[in-house]
Amino acid sequence: MRVLNPNVAATFPPPVMEARRWIEGVTFPADRPLINLSQAAPVDPPPEGLREAMAEALLTRPESHLYGPVLGMPALREELAARWSASYGGALAARQVAITPGCNQAFCAVMTTLAGAGDGVILPTPYYFNHKMWLDMTGVEAQLLPTGDGLIPDPEAAARLITGRTRAIVLISPNNPAGVEYPPEVMAAFRDLCRRHGIALVVDETYRDFHSREGAPHDLFTDPGWDDTLIQLYSFSKSYRLTGHRVGAIVASAARLGEVEKVLDTVAICPGQIGQIGALWGMRNLRDWLAGERREILHRRAAVEAAFQHVAGWELLGCGAYFAYIRHPFDMRSDAVAKAMVKDASLLTLPGTMFGPAREAGGDGQAETTLRLAFANADADGLAEVGRRIAQLSQ
Repeated sequence: MRVLNPNVAATFPPPVMEARRWIEGVTFPADRPLINLSQAAPVDPPPEGLREAMAEALLTRPESHLYGPVLGMPALREELAARWSASYGGALAARQVAITPGCNQAFCAVMTTLAGAGDGVILPTPYYFNHKMWLDMTGVEAQLLPTGDGLIPDPEAAARLITGRTRAIVLISPNNPAGVEYPPEVMAAFRDLCRRHGIALVVDETYRDFHSREGAPHDLFTDPGWDDTLIQLYSFSKSYRLTGHRVGAIVASAARLGEVEKVLDTVAICPGQIGQIGALWGMRNLRDWLAGERREILHRRAAVEAAFQHVAGWELLGCGAYFAYIRHPFDMRSDAVAKAMVKDASLLTLPGTMFGPAREAGGDGQAETTLRLAFANADADGLAEVGRRIAQLSQ
């Protein structure tokens, strides 16, 4: 007997894994090796000092091998609360911070406390595919909010989507997949909208450490009552190269985190100790190093923008943090274009059809014309080469 949850069956396969299958068995020319722009994750290991701190803990701290608190190490929660209070200009307490096994699990845990089968959550399109997948698998309707060519969601358009079943609006800034950074006034307008309707504003700031804006990217935490509406998600993975150690965070009301604790205790029980030790060491010791990482990402962003000034027919719709979102000029769906680029240009990208519905599924057509480039692992020279290869496709 074959038994399968229809909600799981209805959602799509993991996009990055699907794209990797496109290069299986493919031989790339020696003078045109594969440039993999499919996954937004650093491939280099953490700095040596951070690795040494983790190794020392592994060898000398017996508690690093045991279960820890479900909501994470107190010292790491306190450090993040203090750092956020200083950087955002607000007042955050450790009881308003939870550490999770990665930011994806942070999203899943929060959504489990907010919405159940039959409820709705507003996602701007293009969306981050794992957000959509989780909603699909839990029977929650993704109420899609098109953002148009500007890729900035409109609070008034979102207001028209809200129904009695809507439980939250999700924003990602800097955005995955589009790279755009939402202006502070847009974030504030969404906060006010959510507060008026009694729903949550979930802000995923996985890439906040690579924002181009100097200082705080928004003022949401300066609101004394921020935690009645705002839930922030964060990831240590991109900032400190800890992707394999799965360390994320939730910033929300203490009451909300009490409910989150129930969810986390039944899934992973607690975040891994070694990863948390590494994250805490990084926050305390790598401020200057992280600033250098940010400068490098901004340098690569500029390289992408420069490259697309010389690519006829293609349009750079958004660029920031780890991502560029581009429009192709062909009379083909973006998934067909992305697959053809593997053979014709030795480039692995993700198509817009992985970030939003096609026309036949009720989409606005943007998904068929767009591609995401994840450029964090390509240096400036490599990104110039990406531009040259894409330009050749149009000739």
